[in-house]
Amino acid sequence: MPKYVLALDQGTTSSRAILFDHDGETRASANQEFKQYYPQPGWVEHDANEIWQSQLAVAEQVLAEAKAAPEDVAAIGITNQRETVVLWDRATGEPVHHAIVWQCRRTAAMCDRLRAEGYDKILRSKTGLMTDAYFSGTKIAWLLENVPRIRERAERGELAAGTIDAWLIWRLSGGKVHVTDVSNASRTLVFNINSLEWDGGILRHFGIPRALLPEVKESSGPIAGTEIFGGRIPITGVAGDQQASLFGHQCFTKGSAKNTYGTGLFLLMNAGEEIPHSDSGLVATVGWGRNGHTTYALEGSVFIAGAALQWLRDEMGLIKNAAETEAMARAVPDAGGVYFVPAFVGLGAPHWDAYARGTIVGLTRGSNRNHIVRAALESIAYQTREVVDAMAADTGARPEALRVDGGAARNDFMCQFQADILGIPVERPVTTESTALGAAYLAGLATGFWKDEKELAAHLRIAKRFEPTMPESRRNELYEGWSRAVERAKGWAKVDH
Repeated sequence: MPKYVLALDQGTTSSRAILFDHDGETRASANQEFKQYYPQPGWVEHDANEIWQSQLAVAEQVLAEAKAAPEDVAAIGITNQRETVVLWDRATGEPVHHAIVWQCRRTAAMCDRLRAEGYDKILRSKTGLMTDAYFSGTKIAWLLENVPRIRERAERGELAAGTIDAWLIWRLSGGKVHVTDVSNASRTLVFNINSLEWDGGILRHFGIPRALLPEVKESSGPIAGTEIFGGRIPITGVAGDQQASLFGHQCFTKGSAKNTYGTGLFLLMNAGEEIPHSDSGLVATVGWGRNGHTTYALEGSVFIAGAALQWLRDEMGLIKNAAETEAMARAVPDAGGVYFVPAFVGLGAPHWDAYARGTIVGLTRGSNRNHIVRAALESIAYQTREVVDAMAADTGARPEALRVDGGAARNDFMCQFQADILGIPVERPVTTESTALGAAYLAGLATGFWKDEKELAAHLRIAKRFEPTMPESRRNELYEGWSRAVERAKGWAKVDH
């Protein structure tokens, strides 16, 4: 009998592999960072081959560490940074350009044009998404327009395009399978979430040949297989990282919600089997497809969360590592009136301002690095509050509690401030690798490694629950200051001629 499920968690700054056992416990884990490319201000790229090599390396590392043969692994589950796009040659498997990352703003002007012609309303009704450079469709269109000779090759069927899951499956299957799942497809801006298929009208409008795109499968079920580890292992689970996290947190009931603090910040609420609608700047997305049923989610995507701490470390030298930020934040009684709006690549939900830029306001002669570090941590909680307020406006309900994961979720100061600024409890599970766990669950359920969702419930253990303690008057005062700071950041990079 197989002992493990292998989760491949391909993130924005690193590739991770985790072997989970039948109890949902981590038996081996490995992580490898890869290079970020910034060819112009606001542009972000990855080398797809570096992504593949790093993901392959960590997978081989955990299998070796656990002394696991292919027959010990019931299935592989894949979860990935979403919206990031790779275009590659079907014959050679070589990318024709660096991957364009979800954070990249190069297509902001293209999105402006789509809005100006009113096409954003069609995109919203068909895809559930905002017309924003964040999503994949305009990135593919940009590549076809700007990389020499590739449009002709794409139209001849010589090229393949896909989000990172499709790229990894292609490589794992030895170039035999070009597929994605419904959750990743729903992030592309060219997938109709009503009919659950690529939308011909949008593809024509964007000038994207249908032949470029992968086949769309359910998130849990027979998807592909790989023999790259010395024997055949089925790939039976695929989901975009935030949907995988929602599944990993076992948010199976309508109205349950989770927040992931990674490079960005992504708050998802299970919306059931009906497509949700938002008038508050949130997006409707596919949560997962399983057993012939599609679960939808309401999502608030914030572009910069943990990346603000990376910026303090790498660009400003204010910290040596993220772990020390908790003690620094506690070294001062409050942020001293300092607010840090980390709009380095614009603002996502609920503002959708591609021209906002990072802003620190409220500095005085007495402001020191502890105040700035604390303000950075607080910015993560404030941005979450904006999304929860938008969800409440759309649905008439607030989550009873918020389950959290990701790097910043290990920071007790941030979690407590999060509970205080929301006014609802924050729950941190024992396993904070909920994204990888969700991919493993989707894969394991498809192969019978786990029987059903009820069996998974035994795995859910809350390590710490943070109850709100801040007086409401103080909560409102701090949040009002945040809202004023956000207004200062908006529209900064837009130059009117």
